[in-house]
Amino acid sequence: MKSFLYGLILNIQFFTTIPLSKEVQITDKTIKRAVETFPLIGLMQGIIYSLGLYLVLEVVYLSPLASSFFLWLLLIIVTGSIHLDGWIDCSDAYFSFRDVQKRLTIMQDSRVGAFGVLSVIVLLAARFLFIYETVLAANLITYVIILFIPFLGKLFMGMVMYHLPLAKNGGMGHFFKKAIINEKPWIYLNYLVLFGIVSYFIFPMVSMIYLLLVGLSALAFIISRKKIIKWFGGITGDVIGASVEGVETFLWLIVWLLHYFVMV
Repeated sequence: MKSFLYGLILNIQFFTTIPLSKEVQITDKTIKRAVETFPLIGLMQGIIYSLGLYLVLEVVYLSPLASSFFLWLLLIIVTGSIHLDGWIDCSDAYFSFRDVQKRLTIMQDSRVGAFGVLSVIVLLAARFLFIYETVLAANLITYVIILFIPFLGKLFMGMVMYHLPLAKNGGMGHFFKKAIINEKPWIYLNYLVLFGIVSYFIFPMVSMIYLLLVGLSALAFIISRKKIIKWFGGITGDVIGASVEGVETFLWLIVWLLHYFVMV
């Protein structure tokens, strides 16, 4: 239990800007626990996002546009843009249209290219659109659905680490991967089932949306797994970060479509 808590603390320190000064010894065991608790740190982020949106929309009574901008900015602030850096580097590498080895070299370059800048602008603009039109049609169910996005995003990140090979030794990807070699993410199934049961008791419609998002996340993983190996030869820290940004933006797209066409 202690190592499980330490793993969660490591995740808070690595993947959020939440000030937590607790010193944790970094060992293979605590890193393994950190990977096992990825979905929990995602759930924590989701709670922050949902409460933040509820506060500005229902308590402070900001306009939908201002509330959307607040939530959009909160997503960036809480994560410290750690995954956006990976999105930018992977975009530069992918749009170079070079071979795998050259793409890995480009990702190691600290300079940002034009494709990286353009791709992150498109990503953030699209996400703002999805958030804004979701907020326009927001209801109580919306605040619960928002919890699912970072929860599934971080679970997706863990699945990528468990099931994809390393593209190279060294870096953040290797740091986490070496602690979970030959491990299976059975604990993720427990999270999915437990969260599904809880969502059903909150409201049956919420559980249906949850199952839809889980299914689409699984489909995204199946497709991404083949593409990542083809494009980059496996995972690196940048590829892992890009995968989180990609799947969470995809889930925002689905949530927007649900609000636009179904929950009207």
